[in-house]
Amino acid sequence: MAEQRENWSGRTGFIIAAIGSAVGLGNIWRFPYVAYDNGGGAFMVPYLIALLTAGIPLLFLDYIIGHRYRAAPPRAYRKMVRSAQFVGWWQTLVSFVIAIYYAAVIVWAGSYMFFSFGQKWGEDTTTFFVSDFVKHTGDLTSVFVPQMFTGLIIVWALAMLIMFGGIRKGVELANKICIPLLIVLFGIMVFKAISLPGATIGLNAFFEPNWEKMKDPNVWLAAYGHVFFSLSVGFGIMVTYASYLKKNTNLTGAGLVVGFANSSFELLAGIGIFAAIGFMAMSTGQDVAEVASGGVGLAFFVFPKIISTMGSSGDFVGFLFFGSLVIAGISSLISILEVPISAFQDKFDWSRKKAVGVIGGSCAAISIVAFSTGSSLVLVDVIDHFANNIGIVAGGLMSIVWVMWFNRQKIPGLLAHINRISSVKLGGAWVFMLTVITPTVLTIALGLKLIDLVREPYEGYSATILLLFGWGIVVFFGLGAFIFTRIKGRHDDEDDQARLNDPTL
Repeated sequence: MAEQRENWSGRTGFIIAAIGSAVGLGNIWRFPYVAYDNGGGAFMVPYLIALLTAGIPLLFLDYIIGHRYRAAPPRAYRKMVRSAQFVGWWQTLVSFVIAIYYAAVIVWAGSYMFFSFGQKWGEDTTTFFVSDFVKHTGDLTSVFVPQMFTGLIIVWALAMLIMFGGIRKGVELANKICIPLLIVLFGIMVFKAISLPGATIGLNAFFEPNWEKMKDPNVWLAAYGHVFFSLSVGFGIMVTYASYLKKNTNLTGAGLVVGFANSSFELLAGIGIFAAIGFMAMSTGQDVAEVASGGVGLAFFVFPKIISTMGSSGDFVGFLFFGSLVIAGISSLISILEVPISAFQDKFDWSRKKAVGVIGGSCAAISIVAFSTGSSLVLVDVIDHFANNIGIVAGGLMSIVWVMWFNRQKIPGLLAHINRISSVKLGGAWVFMLTVITPTVLTIALGLKLIDLVREPYEGYSATILLLFGWGIVVFFGLGAFIFTRIKGRHDDEDDQARLNDPTL
């Protein structure tokens, strides 16, 4: 009897959900600064080249594997090549860990939606966030932070409610609400920002090309690294999402829409953020370089300062900005959670409700306990850095090496599968990119990052913190993947038999 697997209602539902996954917090607070810091307008050249030679080709590989083998990463990779199950579990555990801390960042943004009214952060926005709000002490601490505890319960209750709804009534429906809402909220924010006096100062800084930067290999690595993270490739999301597609879906067409929609939103984010930064630079008499920053600094230190210079209208802009972060975060969180939930359904034949209860419940419990203390800023910073720069990069690199290098006999079957149902056909160029260009760039990026982390403690954190929550997380990915690979799954025998009966699998 054929297994019943949930499906998206159609290609549009899948595309909206995939865009919801790709458009996350990083698009709003990471891309504008990365672009500005790496050549401004000139950065768009390596960015587009990276998108076309690495991001979209790897996105297509994830789509093919998920759609052809109709399973979450561990089972999908195992169906293709038995030994590749390890790659699938590595990617699944990366998603599991990211979900745990991602919820904390959503709580930060959600809290700031309400802090925007009356601009409760006062004059010193950095001290307010670090000391007054998250109670950061610079090290691990057991100081209880009630607003984090309450916020985490709300975020996880919402996430679990969506996940219990399944693919159509949960994930797809949530994205159909979130993505239009995100576009409206952020669109209004951008319109408001570009109408501010001084906006052109910021936009000139953002778009003015510094062609000299193109000679710096680090700029190219930054472009490839950003595209890789931004598209949600390399840690199982797109494999999982593609497994819920109907059998004759146009995969390449969907991939191109997702890739360029994600990049378009990043460009919109850059325009909005730098228009606001230009306004602040003019208001305070500072240079744009003194105001601009990325990551947590942009969202919770710089942007509140910008809002404070706007007077009472800043309340509305702050609500729009932080509301956009919350919605982008929720749409990404549910995509991240879907990976381990689907993987455990596949492995142990669990029902949807059991998988959501056990896996989602475990994530929620760890998240609430770990991030309801003054350690939340340290933990988010360290875990995010290691999970992204080692976990995701290594997961993507392993998937390429396992398929494109060690099991090249599978490539004709993968190409035949996607070309049979897609409008844009793949061929030698796609194979070349994934065999040579993408793995070369990822190997260099991973190697340089490992050297950097070994040579110098990340952000000066203590050896204990880095060993436990940095390197310890990486060991968890590897050890956990090895253990789950050794545990016999409910469908292992039938998958092995199917592979023997049909060598093209």
